[in-house]
Amino acid sequence: MIVVTGATGNIGRTLVPLLAEAGEEVVAVSRQPRPAGLPAGVRHARADVGDAAGMRPVLDGADAFFILLGGELNGHGESPRALLDAAEAAGVKRVVLLSSQINATRPEAPSHSRLRAFEAAVRESGPDFTILRPGGFASNAFAWAESVRTKRTVFAPFADVALPVVDPADIAAVAAAALREDGHAGRTYELTGPEAISPRRQAAVMAEALGEDVAFVELSREEAHAHMARFMPEEAIGGTLDVLGLPLPAEREVSPDVERVLHRPARSFADWAARNLPAFR
Repeated sequence: MIVVTGATGNIGRTLVPLLAEAGEEVVAVSRQPRPAGLPAGVRHARADVGDAAGMRPVLDGADAFFILLGGELNGHGESPRALLDAAEAAGVKRVVLLSSQINATRPEAPSHSRLRAFEAAVRESGPDFTILRPGGFASNAFAWAESVRTKRTVFAPFADVALPVVDPADIAAVAAAALREDGHAGRTYELTGPEAISPRRQAAVMAEALGEDVAFVELSREEAHAHMARFMPEEAIGGTLDVLGLPLPAEREVSPDVERVLHRPARSFADWAARNLPAFR
């Protein structure tokens, strides 16, 4: 049995069907009641990864456990060790943690202190572990969906700064492999797309997919900060803008890990855009 937390997010809603289609018994965990669209045969559990006591009955009998932090990423909940102890007591043999590239490139980033604590706890835990460190997500482009639909315009800062954004579907596929297959224990995978792509180029790719012109309007850092403040905690905004506008060399690099694990190239931003085009029409 495989327990998947964050089952309704960008990664979980792809990971759960992947595992189910492979014949695995899956428990999809979310804070909300059973969401629509879960595959037949998948059991849903309403629980919070930040509450080890609440997770204990969910983990009972599980062989593998996918940990995705949501609101706990910037929070100050109970010790990560409590969750890992619960997993070990339940007999979990494999743990896969969704972390972040920032933990490698900017190890002092205050926004990721909780996630760093989980990384340390996972490394020290009894079960075999795999840590996934993706860079920026291609799906961050969903933030442009309304302006593309209504104005055929993308508004974004740092127009020509290119980063190798990763398709969440590739993260899910790597997670599925680590949860099901031998050979990933003790590994940390850096997950990126196959090429660096700038926001201006992403807008052009979107225009090509739509078959219509899409304008690009570059925001100042201050304008971008004001926009992000509507949905991001203040302590995370500065670091995010630094990554987007002043990326370190390691944050610009394309990692081979997606291809190494999946034995195929990582999906491009164009692949992601084509699959998600209805959101932008």
